[in-house]
Amino acid sequence: MRSIAMKITDLNMKKSPLLSFEIFPPKPDYPLETIYQTLDGLKDLAPDFISVTYGAGGGNRRRTVEIASRIKKEYQIETLAHLTCIGHMREEVREISRLLAEEKIKNVLALRGDPPQGQPVKSDFSHARGLIEYLQGLELFCIGAAAYPEGHPETPKKAEEMVYLKEKIDAGVDFLITQMVFDNRHIYDFLERLAGGGITCPVFIGVMPVYNTRQIRRITALCGATIPRNLNSLLEKYEKSPADAEKVGIDFAVRQIADLWEQKVDGIHLYTMNKARQTREILHRLKKRPENRLF
Repeated sequence: MRSIAMKITDLNMKKSPLLSFEIFPPKPDYPLETIYQTLDGLKDLAPDFISVTYGAGGGNRRRTVEIASRIKKEYQIETLAHLTCIGHMREEVREISRLLAEEKIKNVLALRGDPPQGQPVKSDFSHARGLIEYLQGLELFCIGAAAYPEGHPETPKKAEEMVYLKEKIDAGVDFLITQMVFDNRHIYDFLERLAGGGITCPVFIGVMPVYNTRQIRRITALCGATIPRNLNSLLEKYEKSPADAEKVGIDFAVRQIADLWEQKVDGIHLYTMNKARQTREILHRLKKRPENRLF
């Protein structure tokens, strides 16, 4: 049974680059057991931590706590629980924090989150910075935050976004996880800007393999990530052939991660989309590369 470093920053001090996965809880009308079937297919890949997302408006919050706890206790893998503040009052955040602490979960990703569509919400926190400050005051967690190398969809000016990011760092952020990026040049430019701004915390690079053309176009439209011309041409070519589009996505992800490793980033955060088979294929192909030492 492997030992577990409680904080992600501790893990980063012991090993670099880190390899982490993101999963999401099944919808409330789906059995919770489905996510454990996915985890059974991922556990022997030995990620350094697994993050568990949070439903829009907090709808899956108890499932997030339950899954994160089981990953930590039964799978013996460190966990990162997402925690959003939109739609939550201060006391609700305190209660969620208490539940996480009771399960000995020490890592949270503090996010604003998106409100449920068409529903008015009440919140004590309007932005992630307020949530970060509140969580820092509780002194319970190692706190992560989201970063947007291509700019936040609501803040397209990169200089302005860097100001907001620095405010989150100053509020108590210990590490950053980037939004998905398909062109690594945006990542390297972003890391240079961080260094120029005096931001030195670990930055884990979010990589989302393309498994479905329509899905990835919908996601990128929401988050503002751009798809490189060569990848876009292949996705158009195989739009009506899901199996071929998936192969293209896997090939691209392997090359992207290999390039990130060569540039010695702090870590790779793989958005698995709850797809164990495809994740296994990506990492198997990376492992075959003699220069790769993610494993």
